[in-house]
Amino acid sequence: MWLAWCGALLIGISLGLLGSGGSILTVPVLIYLVGEPEKLAIAESLGIVAAISFIGSIPYVIKKEVHWVSLIFFGIPGMIGTYGGASLSQYISGNTQLMIFAGVMIIAAYMMIRERTKVSYKKPASIPKWVLVIEGLVVGVLTGLVGVGGGFLIIPALVLIGGLSMRVAVGTSLLIITLKSILGFYKYIDVLAMEGLEMNWELIGVFSLIGIAGSFVGNKISQKVPQKQLKTGFGYFLMVMGAYIIYTNF
Repeated sequence: MWLAWCGALLIGISLGLLGSGGSILTVPVLIYLVGEPEKLAIAESLGIVAAISFIGSIPYVIKKEVHWVSLIFFGIPGMIGTYGGASLSQYISGNTQLMIFAGVMIIAAYMMIRERTKVSYKKPASIPKWVLVIEGLVVGVLTGLVGVGGGFLIIPALVLIGGLSMRVAVGTSLLIITLKSILGFYKYIDVLAMEGLEMNWELIGVFSLIGIAGSFVGNKISQKVPQKQLKTGFGYFLMVMGAYIIYTNF
């Protein structure tokens, strides 16, 4: 079981280092290291990520590094999408959910590897706010369907469409992920009940605590290690993981 605890620590560290990536590791850790069924792993990951993201967002809130307007434009549609995605999950097999998850993981990996080092933080006047709303809705559906918080999509959207600085985008993203994950987790309680499954509350609690500790470690490391190298390395790791999930479930 110690491998599972190491996985929980890695989830927290990735969130602390990059402001994203934690949720995309949680599902594989719960499935391959703990042995949870697909649907249960997706549901439990939402609870774990909600707890870690909420604690991780507190320093940003204290330092006023959260953009509340973007939270509304992205967060509310994201919550609606998450609830819809979780509702839709009852009509899709766990294997299919996992294949979709692997596809999202590979897309995330590609974005991290190809990410430009220079990003303009000026708000593009040509891009309307409804684009942010639509992306929030789409990312929310993915969150509810496969348990991905979507920080790798939220942060670029907040920077390029919302015109936020990277630090404010990360703080805002953590709160958005928290809200979406809580609502998705709540809906999954009903979805699992229909299939005769129950949450492992002890596992969720232990993973959350270890992940929270890891997020503080990751935050400290992030101040000393270049973000570009971190994201590139993490991207290649996700690419391998995504390919492995597809191979084992095809």
